[in-house]
Amino acid sequence: MTNPRDAPFAAVHLAEVAVAQEVNPDDPTHTDGLFRLVRRHFDIQAFGVNGITGNAGDELVEPHDELGDGHEELFAVMGGHAVFTVDGEDLDAPAGTLVFVRDPALIRSGHAVADGTAILAVGARAGVPFEISGWEREMYP
Repeated sequence: MTNPRDAPFAAVHLAEVAVAQEVNPDDPTHTDGLFRLVRRHFDIQAFGVNGITGNAGDELVEPHDELGDGHEELFAVMGGHAVFTVDGEDLDAPAGTLVFVRDPALIRSGHAVADGTAILAVGARAGVPFEISGWEREMYP
């Protein structure tokens, strides 16, 4: 099969996408789920996108804002069931739910409430050319 980084199109199951290198579990940005490097898998240059998979009780999206990068973020629950908290408000998110956070200053997080939960996270700064996030540049120079 052609390398997805070189192909004009490609398909992959989220479970086949490489997981980010191990991080320190004491790091406040650590999640319980598996953080899957979708952007890097396909070498996407237009926007940031990653997947997160996990089971009931796992923190899949760490509490964070996007002030550093100024990103808008869209979270798509692909399977399972999650609960997101955005600006202190809990949002029930069964499979098929889309959660959009326009304001980079809002704190957002998410956790799985069912086994086999899968989330696709897409983000970029509105109106400017995409730049790889600082965390990704640091982890994968």
